[in-house]
Amino acid sequence: MSEYEVYAIEIAGVKRDLRLFEIKPGLRIAILNILGDTELVQACARELAKKLEGVEYDILITAEAKSIPLAHALAVETKKPYVVLRKTYKPYMGDAIQAETLSITTGQPQVLILDEKDKSLIQNKKVVTLDDVISTGSTLQGMRMIIEKAGASVVADAAILTEGERAQWMHILSLGHLPLFT
Repeated sequence: MSEYEVYAIEIAGVKRDLRLFEIKPGLRIAILNILGDTELVQACARELAKKLEGVEYDILITAEAKSIPLAHALAVETKKPYVVLRKTYKPYMGDAIQAETLSITTGQPQVLILDEKDKSLIQNKKVVTLDDVISTGSTLQGMRMIIEKAGASVVADAAILTEGERAQWMHILSLGHLPLFT
């Protein structure tokens, strides 16, 4: 038995106990951390690939860091390339495109950055945004701002899970939904 309170969930046929974490007084969320969980990442990639079968797109885009293994696995499944939006600027990134977001897990503003070398990969392309969990939509909004600035168009949004107000996320191609815990 865990020393923490957990939320039991089955995602893509894989069962996991997600630890509940208080993000502010009176509000907890179930934390999905796929880093290092190859079984779950591969199962989710297979299921998301099925959900994307009818979508015409050129490239996947995700934000650093927890969704990177999912983007890689989904790219292998779909034979589509992927781009990672970084959260810190490095001088080698050149004339990068940036957008600011607010993360529910950190409660702090974060920057998303498209490396200059990746601009040409997405310009005039049809893009699928990808995230592990879409909760407030802030990261999704930041990704969309960058994609638009780069001259590309979003044709679908995908995530392992959505969280919070389910009706707000009906357009997301996802494998499940997490409630908020009050």
